[in-house]
Amino acid sequence: MRKHFSRAAAGCTLAVAYLANGASAQSPPPGAQAAPAEAASIVVANPTYISIPLEINVNRPAAEVWKRVGKFCDIGEWLRIPCTITSGKDGEFGAVRSVAGEVLVGKTELSYTYTQTVKAGRPYNLYHGTLEARPVTATTSKLVYTLVFDNSMLADDAAREKDKTQKTAVFTRALENMKILAEGGTLPPAPPRGK
Repeated sequence: MRKHFSRAAAGCTLAVAYLANGASAQSPPPGAQAAPAEAASIVVANPTYISIPLEINVNRPAAEVWKRVGKFCDIGEWLRIPCTITSGKDGEFGAVRSVAGEVLVGKTELSYTYTQTVKAGRPYNLYHGTLEARPVTATTSKLVYTLVFDNSMLADDAAREKDKTQKTAVFTRALENMKILAEGGTLPPAPPRGK
């Protein structure tokens, strides 16, 4: 019976109280809307989490590197995409950037972690990224970029491997661009979109 209540009232305290008072699990509590009969679930039953750890050495101290490429919307420059802060302030917890609705969920002096938001009707892949400038010596550092996400919703192993390869290539280029910028260089012209 407890399992029945958990399923019937998942995530809704009002529904739990309503069911505990003897109402039918088939009817919604007063004032609540019934879920559409065929609503797509965002929950993934059997996730397969993968990570893509990437790094590149930089001939500058970590603090200088972070000052040059570590603001939340600096992604616009080194990934060569439009970026604006759509909610909150750049660098503050909870800031949202226009890039995939990404939310700043963690940070240290020389790193930040972000996640992509849940989208209605689309399986949630728990996408997270962490960018860090890590000191190596007093004059050198390395940039570490790690992605973690669930790719189980892709069609098969070949599709999952292709997705991982594509993401690895995109973020390797991003790290190379960050290195150029952090070492005082200028990025070469951007390749045409879609290549």
